[in-house]
Amino acid sequence: MAQRAVFDNIELYLVRVLHTVITERSVSRAAMRLASTQPAVSAQLKRLRALIGDPLLVRSGGGLAPTPVALELLEPAAELLRHAQQVFGARAAALVFDPASSTTSFRIAASDYLDPLFLPELVARLREEAPATTLEILPLTREFDYRRSLARGEVDLVIGNWLAPPEELHLGRLLADEVVCLVAADHPAVTNPRSWTAERYLAAQHIAPTPMSAGAQGVIDEQLAAQGLSREIAVRTPHFGLAPLMVARSRLVLTTGRLFCSRYLHNHVDTLPLRVVRCPVAFPQLVYYQLWHDLSHHTASARWLRERVRDVARELGGGRNKTS
Repeated sequence: MAQRAVFDNIELYLVRVLHTVITERSVSRAAMRLASTQPAVSAQLKRLRALIGDPLLVRSGGGLAPTPVALELLEPAAELLRHAQQVFGARAAALVFDPASSTTSFRIAASDYLDPLFLPELVARLREEAPATTLEILPLTREFDYRRSLARGEVDLVIGNWLAPPEELHLGRLLADEVVCLVAADHPAVTNPRSWTAERYLAAQHIAPTPMSAGAQGVIDEQLAAQGLSREIAVRTPHFGLAPLMVARSRLVLTTGRLFCSRYLHNHVDTLPLRVVRCPVAFPQLVYYQLWHDLSHHTASARWLRERVRDVARELGGGRNKTS
């Protein structure tokens, strides 16, 4: 009987508050994510503490840290929210999202391989169409478990390129781009293009992004391995946007999409001695996707965000790449 009385005092929104507060480790940030106010979320947290019999969040250094009980509850809360989304998804899909008045907080995890202008253009589009929303952009690093973050509702979208995107996630194809090489203006591939053979390419010193997981290969190296080939990677960097500057002052070779290289050269044509050359090893096109979880599949605001991402990618790609 006492157990039933506890359940009678819990509504789905309270579970969402629980999950958001633990995830954010901050009442103020949780309030932003929930489109609520700090006093309201504090009041809900007080209710949760009384119902669960645990402080859930405690002071740690200059911020808050979840208690062991809170960490144990995180995944069950996420699972409950996922089931609720499945139950009420059809209704959620019918809801109309009003970007002009929404105070929704979006989170996107993205690589910077696609196009130097992609994220700036997306930010500009969101500020224009949804000025009261907030956007947090997270980097795709080896420390960031994007699959778990999507499943927990900690991010709305992940944008990047994969040979085989995870099957449990929804995906939308954004761009397909030709693989080329970016080198210094005085690199032998430029000064003596006939010598730029597959053998010379594989023997050259390459710069590559740090893989997204320990022990993993990047897309280029996975494709080389599928052909029984390998290259010498002299430099790995998590700062892909700085790679062209490193290439300009060395004999390093950056293998990536033409769109990234061309856009970068266009913006720095007078300052960086760089050239784009063909890649003498045959690669399929790089394909970029946006990935999302069932948790947000039917949410009107998340659907609106995916449409904006798709439109920006289509416009930057010149409309030549299909999306799905």
